[in-house]
Amino acid sequence: MKVARVVAFVLAVVVALAAIGLLVGGAALTWAHTTQRDADGFLSSPSYELESEAYAIVSEDIDLASRPGDWWPGHIADVRITASSSAELFVGIGPTADVDVYLTGVGHDLVTDLGVSASDVAYRSVAGSAPTELPVDQDFWVATSSAGEALTWDLAQGEWTVVLMNSDGSVGVGTVAVVGVNIGGVLLAVGIGLMVGGLFVGALAAAVMIWASHRRSDEEEYAAVSPLPVGVYPARLEGDLDPNLSRGLWLVKWFLAIPHFIVLAFLWVAFVFVTVYAFFAIAFTGRYPRGAFVFNVGVLRWTWRVSFYATSAIGTDQYPPFTLADVDYPARFAVEYPETLSRGLALVKWWLLAIPHYLIIGVFTTGLIWWTTELDGSTAAQVGGGLIGLLVIVAGVALLFTGRYPQGLYDLIMGLNRWVYRVAAYASLMTDEYPPFRLDTGGSEPKPVMPPPPDPKDAPDREPMLTG
Repeated sequence: MKVARVVAFVLAVVVALAAIGLLVGGAALTWAHTTQRDADGFLSSPSYELESEAYAIVSEDIDLASRPGDWWPGHIADVRITASSSAELFVGIGPTADVDVYLTGVGHDLVTDLGVSASDVAYRSVAGSAPTELPVDQDFWVATSSAGEALTWDLAQGEWTVVLMNSDGSVGVGTVAVVGVNIGGVLLAVGIGLMVGGLFVGALAAAVMIWASHRRSDEEEYAAVSPLPVGVYPARLEGDLDPNLSRGLWLVKWFLAIPHFIVLAFLWVAFVFVTVYAFFAIAFTGRYPRGAFVFNVGVLRWTWRVSFYATSAIGTDQYPPFTLADVDYPARFAVEYPETLSRGLALVKWWLLAIPHYLIIGVFTTGLIWWTTELDGSTAAQVGGGLIGLLVIVAGVALLFTGRYPQGLYDLIMGLNRWVYRVAAYASLMTDEYPPFRLDTGGSEPKPVMPPPPDPKDAPDREPMLTG
């Protein structure tokens, strides 16, 4: 690619990463709104154990757009503080300036960090004596509660401080407190907005990636491909085993391939967004945009070359090229371009219809899942190494000690990889033809079974042609 296209592609990947952040953030907010709120609509913090040997536990200054001219949206949220204690506890929220005056000379602990667990609370102690007036007698509080009741406060503009004291002003304060916030439907609206924005930004990034990686020769190459014979799957994966493989190079190929892994990480981010872009194109037009198709096939092709070299086959010592194009290399991958695709299948094939294949290739790639019992009696899922990785290690050990890659093992590894990439092509919407539940072993794709030529004896009898 030219320099301008490379720069555009890198910037598009950065934008795509930002889009992923928007999508994840939006999904998290939507999930919190729909599953984490209680019956009253509050999102609650963990229960915090607050203890002080002084006369009060005080929050740090809560500054809510207190400066003149700061915008404030009005009724933005309700705050609820629930505190339980063996003694009668007073909970109050007041203007910071008034609270500071009231607590002048009063010994208290200032909460500086709540942490992530119930007991992970940090304090800063302020020396002093007992209060001269009871907290309940002060008139500056904007919200109070006592006797174990929940405090509810309409979040307002200003500087505020939360105070917890014994109602009689005695020393030694202990409580378990939970803070809840209710912002109505804002959380859901923001979550949906972030996800929509993420999809839009991601689609824009995908379009730039397609443009940056576009080559007219690739489209012409696909346009010139003739339809495949009946019985040949549209996604074709092949690999030529090098007969003169190094005995020990496979031990460090994964390290040598690190530059490829870095590039592929960005390419796969692009792949996801280009696939989403293609999904909407198929849903509305019934066609996979050719530029997007060429790009995604290129990503799979690049991945296969690196996998064939370093991780999933170790079948060649020839270093993979940095290109999406179909070049002269021992590992090859191609998908026949579909002129039309089913709009309905695009909605379900990548998740519902492909589930049986996901279960199978999960064993091939990420491993078997089993359940173990922990010491506390709970169970946990454990994931082992994938079958392909295990067989590649066996092949590598055989190569190390014998100098020969077992041909039968290579054929099996190729068949497993072929199954994985067929499912990848189907799940990424490149074909409507369902992947076969078949292990086509060997370095080359299986040849189509051609019907036998018709027997001349079976030809219908013809009457002799009259002449004369």
